[in-house]
Amino acid sequence: MRIAITGASGKTGWRVVDEALLRGNQVVPILRPDSQVPQALADGKVEIKRLDLANQAALVAALSGCDALVIATGARPSLDLAGPLKVDALGIRAQISACKKAGVERVVLVSSLCSGRFFHPLNLFGLILLWKRLGERWLAASGLQWTIVRPGGLKEAEEQLELQGIRFTDADQQESSSIPRRLVAKVCLDAIELPAAVGRILEITSATDVVPQSLGDWLAVNPA
Repeated sequence: MRIAITGASGKTGWRVVDEALLRGNQVVPILRPDSQVPQALADGKVEIKRLDLANQAALVAALSGCDALVIATGARPSLDLAGPLKVDALGIRAQISACKKAGVERVVLVSSLCSGRFFHPLNLFGLILLWKRLGERWLAASGLQWTIVRPGGLKEAEEQLELQGIRFTDADQQESSSIPRRLVAKVCLDAIELPAAVGRILEITSATDVVPQSLGDWLAVNPA
């Protein structure tokens, strides 16, 4: 498959790129013009596309010929309290529009646990969870083949991931706990490959006391 990843310079995004390449996919990493290229993408193995997501023509051109898009963009903490609105809502809407114009039907969005919740400390940063939920709703209403992945707290750890079992649930079933970013990347790519993941909101956390299971196995016993 040919998979585009927006937010590819982020800590989750570059891992999605890496995992997609390990699975033999063609990858189109899309970065903001001012983003630093992570070391993992600096080896020249893939051609990086730099563009402003508000530039619809450039985004459509970058997405053309792709089979799927993983949206790993996310507002970063800053003094700009409108950042979450711009990135997690309006930015998602712009990517949905570009997918339709470019003929990309399959989209996986990396969102967040507790998306849509008002009384939450994360909302001190520009009401981020409310804007994330609006972006989710726009995607769900888009007519595209979508999956929303809501991870818990994101961890950088890369060691002994095989000891971590992923806890999968439907929407609004989990409130806390965490998960390594690498496992989030794997779930995003699993979702692209599994037709049963279309139209689902998947909440994911992990722990060593969770029995390991694949997304496919969980979907088989938890149909929509």
